[in-house]
Amino acid sequence: MSDTVQSSAFTIDQAEREASGAHSYGRYFEEFEVGATYKHWPAKTVTEADDHLFCLITMNHHPLHINDVYASQSQQGRNVVVGPLVYSLALGMSVSDVSGKAIANLATEELSHPNPVFHGDTLFVETGVLEKKESRSKPDRGVVKVHTRVFNQDGLLVAEFKRLVLVPKRVPGAPVEG
Repeated sequence: MSDTVQSSAFTIDQAEREASGAHSYGRYFEEFEVGATYKHWPAKTVTEADDHLFCLITMNHHPLHINDVYASQSQQGRNVVVGPLVYSLALGMSVSDVSGKAIANLATEELSHPNPVFHGDTLFVETGVLEKKESRSKPDRGVVKVHTRVFNQDGLLVAEFKRLVLVPKRVPGAPVEG
């Protein structure tokens, strides 16, 4: 008797997967509403291992991030999570709601880190839709501008940025209001 399980045909087609009842991944241009805010799930607790691995992979060996003794003598008094990791986590956490269907991420604007993130902090991320514009040259897509904000477990804003995302239309060439 075989240990393999027979299942329906494997598919990588997103539309077919979603038609089966699977959660929608990303949004088509028509699905974005200016003024809407998407609260991304789940939250992420940033560990020391996350921070150190990211620092090592990106070759950022600043002692504030990887050296407890050095960090204890800094103005924060402890290690600070490297900012690009916070940005990367927030961006990644927003993909299933914002850019899961994206053709391209076109730009990131106004990235700031108004407060530090520490090992053990839990990040909560939300993204608001600022504007959307249909492409003039290609009727099957449009650009959506969003504002992503990152909060720690105490509700303190620790990072924020805006980005432009090129997303496909569900119905190419159809005019879209909003």
